[in-house]
Amino acid sequence: MKFHQLGNSGLEVSLLGLGTNAFGKRADPKTSIQIIDAALDQGISFMDTANIYAGSESERIIGLALEGKRQKAVLATKAGLVKNPGPNGSGYSRYHLMQELEDSLRRLKTDYVDLYQIHTFDPRTPLEETLRALDDMISSGKVRYIGASNYTAWELMKALSISEARNFSRYISIQCSYSLADRTPENELLPLCQDQGVGIIPYFPLAGGILTGKYNTGGAAPAGSRADTDPNFSRFLSDSRIQLGETVGQIATELGHSPTALSLAWLMSRPAVSTVIVGATKVAQLQENLKSVSIALDSNTLERLDQASSSFRYGEPFAFYRLPK
Repeated sequence: MKFHQLGNSGLEVSLLGLGTNAFGKRADPKTSIQIIDAALDQGISFMDTANIYAGSESERIIGLALEGKRQKAVLATKAGLVKNPGPNGSGYSRYHLMQELEDSLRRLKTDYVDLYQIHTFDPRTPLEETLRALDDMISSGKVRYIGASNYTAWELMKALSISEARNFSRYISIQCSYSLADRTPENELLPLCQDQGVGIIPYFPLAGGILTGKYNTGGAAPAGSRADTDPNFSRFLSDSRIQLGETVGQIATELGHSPTALSLAWLMSRPAVSTVIVGATKVAQLQENLKSVSIALDSNTLERLDQASSSFRYGEPFAFYRLPK
């Protein structure tokens, strides 16, 4: 396994990370624990979850899996999206964040998380309140580092400026949708992260499976795929994205790689990307994802992938999560 520093911090994370959104939902607890064990055995240290994944089951399963081996994992979780519909049930107030951190620690069976992430920007809570609460979490020893997610470039820069002015701990990372099918971060967010030393953690690195080649123009969704199990996912299946998936598949076949491994390797080559989190619902998927770490892309392949995906630098992001208005 290869390791990168997360942003300009001293924290080293595995280049391939494990996304756990499916744990407790599309992967049952037994299978999920098998995937975690296999990931640790292969040197994958970075594991990403959130307080709302699978109704909090993801955190609970991870807590069970890491009993007796907590030190092997760089554990990241998130909070702030709607946990319950009542007052203080979402957002980035000190009240909500402190409560959610304690609940996450209990489910994860640990007394600290390595990276605590704000799930999205909250226009209703002053950033100073959020950032001071996060700084206090670090001072308490319950959080080692902090990161953002689903921030626009100006929102991230505002947060970094406040942290510098108030001498708060600053965000060392940001999660965003980033893939060959969504290159919108390259317009503003990526240059900002390079300049400010913030590590990018892409989510949806395979565009929900579109870049694996499993979808074909006019064809039915494969059984068990996101489009099959989640009817809402069909909104992502545009002809242009499916065509991109087919093109990536053709290039991958020529090179003797799978489209999955090639797509992940491309992301790993991008500036400011520290780790790429990829989900898995079975150990075999994890093993396929691992192949990406050993792929070195030459300039010709990078140019071909760049040309095939250049139009996806513009328009709307593939995914972008916000608090309900």
